[in-house]
Amino acid sequence: MQPPLWQKAAAFAARAHHAQLRKDGKTPYVAHVFRVALTVRDVFACEDQTALCTALLHDTIEDTATDYDDIERRFGHDIAVCVAAMTKNMLLPEDAREPEYDARLAAAPWQARLVKLADVYDNGHDMTKTMRAARHIGRCERALALTEHDDAHPGFALARQAVAELLAHLRERAD
Repeated sequence: MQPPLWQKAAAFAARAHHAQLRKDGKTPYVAHVFRVALTVRDVFACEDQTALCTALLHDTIEDTATDYDDIERRFGHDIAVCVAAMTKNMLLPEDAREPEYDARLAAAPWQARLVKLADVYDNGHDMTKTMRAARHIGRCERALALTEHDDAHPGFALARQAVAELLAHLRERAD
């Protein structure tokens, strides 16, 4: 019996991010991708295999030596497309990078946008004192705007509500 694809994605993500730490310099980076996947499944009530694998792999192209072809070969076209949509083009200047990223996410399968909500949700809950709440407020607002018309999966209602509550908390903290 083959293990579920999400289990293979979890193992791959652990290996790909093995030497990376979060900004606190202590927490293994892979904890973030595991929390994003748990958010998709447990907070947003989504058990879609593509969404779960995308959550686990969402930073592999951007932050490791992994490329699109690696993801496609191991996990299939649909997951590779979603992971690629979650990857910012660091060759562009920031003022062009962010609009291009948002446009790519807007055109991507719904799973990528749901994972984006889980990503900002986790990052918002994992903020250290050195991170500015104002910067993360903008990220939450952009993610909510990108998913404003998403209703392809019932998890979007839960996801948007969770991120909106986080946003309200961040705004209070920023005042």
